[in-house]
Amino acid sequence: MLRKFDTMPIRIEIFPPNLLPPSGTTLRWSFATKTVTISLSQIVYTMKFRTLFQIFSLLVLCAGFAASATNAQKSVSNVPRQEKLLNGLKLLMWNDPSAPEIKVSIRVHSGSAFDPQGKEGVMQLLSDNIFPTAASKAYFAEDLGGGVEVVTNYDYIQINATSKSEEFVTLLETLAQALSNMTIDKDTTSALKKALTEKLLVLEKEPAYVANQAVRKRLFGTFPYGRPQMGSVESLQRIDFADLLFARERFLSADNATVAITGNFNSDLGFRAARRYLGAWLKSDKRVPSTFRQPDDPDTKRLEIALDGAAEWSSFALRGVARNDPDFAASTILEQILKARISKNAPNAVVSHEAQTLPGVLVVHMPGSGVLPLTAFSDRITESEFSRARGEVLSAFAKKSLMEQWLDADTYRTTVSGDAKAFQTVAISDVQRVADRFAKNPIVSVAVKPAVQ
Repeated sequence: MLRKFDTMPIRIEIFPPNLLPPSGTTLRWSFATKTVTISLSQIVYTMKFRTLFQIFSLLVLCAGFAASATNAQKSVSNVPRQEKLLNGLKLLMWNDPSAPEIKVSIRVHSGSAFDPQGKEGVMQLLSDNIFPTAASKAYFAEDLGGGVEVVTNYDYIQINATSKSEEFVTLLETLAQALSNMTIDKDTTSALKKALTEKLLVLEKEPAYVANQAVRKRLFGTFPYGRPQMGSVESLQRIDFADLLFARERFLSADNATVAITGNFNSDLGFRAARRYLGAWLKSDKRVPSTFRQPDDPDTKRLEIALDGAAEWSSFALRGVARNDPDFAASTILEQILKARISKNAPNAVVSHEAQTLPGVLVVHMPGSGVLPLTAFSDRITESEFSRARGEVLSAFAKKSLMEQWLDADTYRTTVSGDAKAFQTVAISDVQRVADRFAKNPIVSVAVKPAVQ
């Protein structure tokens, strides 16, 4: 009888969990030939235990494979597909099926630190010249369903552009045309200079901006980080279109850039499109190393600046660590500790440690005629301060996009895994060592005050 049942098709009526029959009751089974009522105990004896064991083992094995595949996919997704074109351009690609759009970031690993002395603002104008008109930027929103921005600082120029997934190839083609066929002429340069000058005329009347530029110059002198990143009204007048042409030939080259792409796209298609459209981007004849003469020791005497109609503002600065310094993670935690300590005496103070390619800088800005509390640097770091600051830093680091982490690794000659390990393993002794190091650095100060009428 059992073997007869074993070979018959069986349909079991499944009860919902809350309606399961109590033990000892019966279930109705429908066989191919008839319907019978059997007890739960009979069900147990009519099933093949060997077959049940085999099925259970198979399910467990499949579940294990599925979990392993999921974990492998997660780990692989953190590492992009990496390619390098013949012109030296590096390509990073992440395929994210859940992404609503395509994002492309192109980073040129040279920024305003390479401005010629006396002509500060060249690299800012060069980046503005990539999309020099409102119409050239509006195209990304109106035709591609995305947007575009160009970010410039001392260390790099970066284009961030987005589009709908189906416009991916057109997006790459548009960016490639803007970079490899950039038009630099007198009229365009003149228009860009005028727009930047108008912006600086406003900024140079703001006490916070004036104090920030002055305290940097006091600390670094003519060193690149002591000069205004966007230039000044005066320095812009010395720049002509030939300076932009020269800067483009030296820095805006394929072998000095990295392209990062993320979104729902096929990486093979992305590689082919990059080769087709960005493969024509010229390679530079000679790379320009980011090496400069180190600045002299600064003058620590307080500098006062009179500014018409300005409210009082105080700024302080001292040398920090470079982005690729082994103590970068510790300095980032120290920054949070200093913020908490200084804010106790100056609630509106702004504390920022900017780690750059070359020496970093720690700056403190505060409204009024404030005084920098030196005990913020000399007091020993407590476990509670360290734990709180480390938690904040780790949380911020976890939110940083993979694209930016990999681009930073190329710019600052670090590794993504190395940065992650440094933040995970940093100890209170490391932070204390950096604090002791900062405490020995000269501190410069600038005070902006209203001009006497």
